[in-house]
Amino acid sequence: MRRRLALTLTALSVFAVPSLAQQPEAAVDELAVRAVVQEFKDALAAGDSTAALGHLHPDLVVYEAGHAETLAEYRAGHLAADMEFSAAVETTVLEQGVIVRPDMALWVSESESEGEFRGRAIDSHGTETIVLLPTDAGWKILHVHWSSR
Repeated sequence: MRRRLALTLTALSVFAVPSLAQQPEAAVDELAVRAVVQEFKDALAAGDSTAALGHLHPDLVVYEAGHAETLAEYRAGHLAADMEFSAAVETTVLEQGVIVRPDMALWVSESESEGEFRGRAIDSHGTETIVLLPTDAGWKILHVHWSSR
């Protein structure tokens, strides 16, 4: 799986503009993107729906559990369960990567989760893809795709 993550990042960076990675703004943007993703995850784990929703773009699409949800559907649907899961289960990041371009950023990660959720033992391997867009209010999460086995 790690090899696939590395191959995905390598392939995506081949199609991106390589010179941007050397510009100071790109490094600043990468830090900002990483901060937004981490703050979103921290808000989920803390059960802070207001903070979590504050990082989401109005045109959000979430792929989770075989469904696609808009921002409104996510708010009314999986958000509560995602907060409950994040608080109850220990997740260890195995590998992560970020690609930042002026008009978008891509975050990918692999992780392992262990614990108990709603009376069920959890021992899973997951992948995560997050696409962010720059806005006047900073980077916002446009798309999230969670998958686990």
